[in-house]
Amino acid sequence: YTFAMDELSNYLGMKDIKKIEAYDVSHISGENGVASSIVFTKTGPEKRSYRLFNIPNHLSGNDVGSLEHVLERRIKYFNDPKIKPDLLLIDGGLGQLSSVHDVLDELAVSDLQVVAISKGPDRHAGREQFHIRGRPSFTLPPDSAAMHFLQRLRDEAHRYAIGTHRNKRAKAEFTNPLDAMPGIGPKRKKALLAHFGSARAVAAAGLTDLQAVDGISKKFA
Repeated sequence: YTFAMDELSNYLGMKDIKKIEAYDVSHISGENGVASSIVFTKTGPEKRSYRLFNIPNHLSGNDVGSLEHVLERRIKYFNDPKIKPDLLLIDGGLGQLSSVHDVLDELAVSDLQVVAISKGPDRHAGREQFHIRGRPSFTLPPDSAAMHFLQRLRDEAHRYAIGTHRNKRAKAEFTNPLDAMPGIGPKRKKALLAHFGSARAVAAAGLTDLQAVDGISKKFA
């Protein structure tokens, strides 16, 4: 990792990179959005520093807005030099890069380098494009240690985010709508499902049918 990060420092024109924090946003059809941040140093992944962020429903599906939301929450911790990275790596293109700098500028953070990484032509691995404010987009030699290292960082951040997203989506799929209704505890829920077979059938039932269930009064129905 030391060689790759030193090589990356040279390509980016930075004095020294000791810590990198990489971000990824994951969602499916704009639902159950999550973002991850992972940390690498010259000794490898610093897994105790990995973080996950739930994305508010109104931003889920909006990658740019999600990144802004996450960084607004995260950057305040960079006042601690033990936490602050030397480089932020963002999965995305110029839009994501611009949104990150908007947050940094608003919070008056001027000493943090940001690199966005986007897929190359035909999403070809090894032809990724890198974007830094103030210079043209560029790529790195496909066989360089720095390129392989950045690809690993991006993939690790994505893996961490997508794994959490799948768990979150699975949990949501197994949540019964009856659980959100006031007054329906485990006993009434069990009685309703035993009688009608599903929450959808409960929703379609008339008052008389509902009152036929043990524990469901006329008022409650």
